[in-house]
Amino acid sequence: MKITRIGIDLAKTVFQVHGVDSHEKVVLRRQLRRNQMAAFFAKLTPCLIGMEACASSHYWARVLTGMGHTVKLIAPQFVKPYVKGNKNDANDAEAICEAVGRPNMRFVAIKSVEQQDIQALHRIRTELVQQRTAKVNHIRGLLGEYGIMIAQRIGSLRKALPDLLEDAENGLTTDFKVLLHGLREDLVYLDGRVAELDRAIQHLASTHAAAHRLQQLRGIGPITATALVAALGDGKMFRRGRDAAAWVGLVPRQHSSGGKDNLLGISKRGNAYLRTLLIHGARAVVKTAAGKEDRLSVWVQSLCRRRNKNVAAVALANKTMRMAWALLTSGAEYQPEYGPGSVQPA
Repeated sequence: MKITRIGIDLAKTVFQVHGVDSHEKVVLRRQLRRNQMAAFFAKLTPCLIGMEACASSHYWARVLTGMGHTVKLIAPQFVKPYVKGNKNDANDAEAICEAVGRPNMRFVAIKSVEQQDIQALHRIRTELVQQRTAKVNHIRGLLGEYGIMIAQRIGSLRKALPDLLEDAENGLTTDFKVLLHGLREDLVYLDGRVAELDRAIQHLASTHAAAHRLQQLRGIGPITATALVAALGDGKMFRRGRDAAAWVGLVPRQHSSGGKDNLLGISKRGNAYLRTLLIHGARAVVKTAAGKEDRLSVWVQSLCRRRNKNVAAVALANKTMRMAWALLTSGAEYQPEYGPGSVQPA
């Protein structure tokens, strides 16, 4: 029995494995518990292994690659068309095994431990910012029930809370002020945690070579630079910059038929967090481009004269993503005036 291709349906405890030989004959179909996985695959002759890109997939991909296997991760939406019959673990593993053998299948790049560390940093910061926003809205809502209205900005609430707690004539009872003091402490704690992670991102952005190069691009700061490194790594998962921009969702959706091309709004595929950062950065560049004479600013000004500023911001985000891909894959420094006739990057 020589297994040439395996599909694994990942789970928390029980993993379903489906394998075929060189004649596409099923030679393996079994369940493995988590503590059996490493020992089972260590004994197998190196082969092609496919898994869905989901929780723990990057970990298992690194483990199995270290054993000599070739591991490919597939986006779940590309596996679903190969599922036969009802959905269950066995059918899912068979579908993954079939999908990974398709010659034109698109795969997900395996993240390194460093990339996952950076991604975790961003995920935790995002969650804390959401918690802080919810806490601010909670406090404002409670104060509104007592007839006290606070502006929506977080800074306004931070400034108003100490005065509200000390004011004896604002109609707030002692019991409510005790509760309000606890909510203020929660807000201070969340502010401190966000600031701590911001400092960690700043340090990473200044010490990581690729993130440092990316910050040479206008509209990219420490947060966006480190997020790009976490998502793209060396960028070689894409053949060209336009593929990277399409993956982030910064290109038009198509609804074409009968030889008639119909382009819609941006597709919004891929990494929504990264796309948001790029567009916000592009908005800042569009806002400050007026009156400048460098090549990028002239291009932005020309575009803003012809199209809406929101359209210009998305177009600039697309351009920024493509330039970021070029810097990651080439290892070159950013050359603002790079173009035909200029010196080629190293």
